[in-house]
Amino acid sequence: MLFNSLQFGFFFIIIVFAFFLLPHRYRWILLLIGSYYFYLCWNWRYIFLILFSTLIDYFASLRMARLEEKSKRRKYLLLSLISNLGLLFIFKYFNFFSESVNEFLLYLNLPYAIPHLNVLLPVGISFYTFQALSYTIDVYRNRIPAERHLGIFSLYIMFFPQLVAGPIERATRLLPQFYEEKHFDEARIISGLRWMLWGMFKKIVIANRLAIYVDAIYSNAEQHTGLTLLIATYLFAFQIYCDFSGYSDIAIGAARVLGFDLMKNFNRPYFSKTIPEFWSRWHISLSTWFRDYLYIPLGGNRKGEKRMLLNLFIVFFISGVWHGANWTFLIWGGLHAVYAVTSKITLPWRDRWVQKMHIPQPLINGWRIFVTFQLVCLSWIYFRANSLQSANFILKQIITKPWGELFIPALDQFMYGLIAVVILLIVDSSYEFFRLPQRFYRQPRYLRWAAYSVVIIIMVLIGVFNESQFIYFQF
Repeated sequence: MLFNSLQFGFFFIIIVFAFFLLPHRYRWILLLIGSYYFYLCWNWRYIFLILFSTLIDYFASLRMARLEEKSKRRKYLLLSLISNLGLLFIFKYFNFFSESVNEFLLYLNLPYAIPHLNVLLPVGISFYTFQALSYTIDVYRNRIPAERHLGIFSLYIMFFPQLVAGPIERATRLLPQFYEEKHFDEARIISGLRWMLWGMFKKIVIANRLAIYVDAIYSNAEQHTGLTLLIATYLFAFQIYCDFSGYSDIAIGAARVLGFDLMKNFNRPYFSKTIPEFWSRWHISLSTWFRDYLYIPLGGNRKGEKRMLLNLFIVFFISGVWHGANWTFLIWGGLHAVYAVTSKITLPWRDRWVQKMHIPQPLINGWRIFVTFQLVCLSWIYFRANSLQSANFILKQIITKPWGELFIPALDQFMYGLIAVVILLIVDSSYEFFRLPQRFYRQPRYLRWAAYSVVIIIMVLIGVFNESQFIYFQF
């Protein structure tokens, strides 16, 4: 069930009305049933994977809660890690692993071949797996008590707004909210609907429309010049941002309408001045997950600069692995690893150079935003390309043939996409630099609703209502 579908619209309206009509003690049942139905609409077979993961983590956490010695608790943590990561490996990485090993064996002229599994990737498996793992690790560390209510714990894993593509919530934030009684709050509901409206605008007007051009170019990259490929890459940067942040905005808004707070997952990342800052603004729930459950356990910055740089490299490389079982994602993660390490190493030198040159800070900030955006777009080539060979070709064309004939299919549709990007930049700039939204919220209600109406009219006029899947569903 897609957020940008009529099916979800009817589903959500029914859930909201039923939620506020039911007594508090029955609401978790409604949300759990609704969440299971929401996922069943994708593929009913894969619901058993979530059930298996839920029961394993529930059992493991209860056992850990009864034991004091870490050595005895550790085996139940390992049970959770092996079962969750094992499922992730089988469904997401096994075929990539087998293909890579088979190519290596073929290179060595060895006849043995690892079989290929004919399975589909379950929607959202990386997201709910990481959410479940954060819970069992926190229970193991005694940061939270084990949740004894199986229904509430299942709802924590299955909560439909953020089930498929995040944000990846922590048990410390989300579990207590299921016990709080939620009341009908008009201001909160309007705020939630506003989040959902802006998320829908990003997806339907910007991401879906830019996808028409980007897909046409990247699917036939060898037929285009460097200039065409460069523009497609820039547009993909906005497509993936609006697609993924649009999903997160809808998820946050839907949860807020029901009375729940989900963490903010994007914070205008293309205004970042460094790559580390970019990752503090992009997919924040995943970045903080890796920080808390990988970077810090590896030693963080506590064991010297060289170890810190190695830890940074490992985290960003594994982030690439998390995104997909393909060499393009590994290179994408490796590029960001190199970016992050280089940024850390050169930061003191760059700061000293700026001080000596006495360049105005606004110019420095603007230059750093520009450079960071270029580096991110360079990495997006590998993220978006259909293959490693295609990505290398695109990069070579952009570098060696930056000019040439510009191919623009459906010029009028292309211009609508550019207009939508301009609207996005104006809105994000108003938040980033001028804090205009705070003034907007203080305006009379009729002016605010007029602005919402304009957004809806733009969606109707130039939106692409094809119920296309969100990009991050494949992860």
